[in-house]
Amino acid sequence: MNHLTEEEILNIFKKTEALLSGHFLLTSGRHSNVYFQCAKVLQYPEHNNIICATIAEHYKNFEIDTVIAPAIGGIVVGQEVARQLNKRFIFAEREDKKLNLRRGFSIEKGERILVCEDVVTTGRSVFEVIDIINQSEAVPVGVGFIVDRSKGKVQFGVPQKSVVSLDAISYEPEDCNLCKENIPFIKPGSRKVV
Repeated sequence: MNHLTEEEILNIFKKTEALLSGHFLLTSGRHSNVYFQCAKVLQYPEHNNIICATIAEHYKNFEIDTVIAPAIGGIVVGQEVARQLNKRFIFAEREDKKLNLRRGFSIEKGERILVCEDVVTTGRSVFEVIDIINQSEAVPVGVGFIVDRSKGKVQFGVPQKSVVSLDAISYEPEDCNLCKENIPFIKPGSRKVV
């Protein structure tokens, strides 16, 4: 399969209006002038297929039993990576502000698991999923995600692969230059801010 360059992928994000500019309140609680709405690009199967192929290709020689993702953003990514690797796929959901396995999903001791996510800023959801894996005495073998907003600053302690890596500026609310300019923010994500 032909893999796209990071620039070509960013052009797809722009074309599908998945890469937005403005003043945004991120799920992490931080503010930013850039927002990646991966759902806007992943709604098109041809884009989802080729973007997730970068992750699947990276992990194709790893011993993996299952792919897991945090809901909601990571589900489409995890499902497609699992499909391309021909592995079982499950997801964790928030319940009382904490990610848990529900719907009868379970992880066996020693199971080798790849974590997938759409966007990583602080990595909080991925770290929570890794905790679920560790508590089950399973093995996190890697993390694959589409957008690394931290430009490699967030490290999960296992092999990791991002499709696009950018040092997207984000601020603590009290340090936000956009707030200081009285520019109203929007909260486009799927999760309530903590």
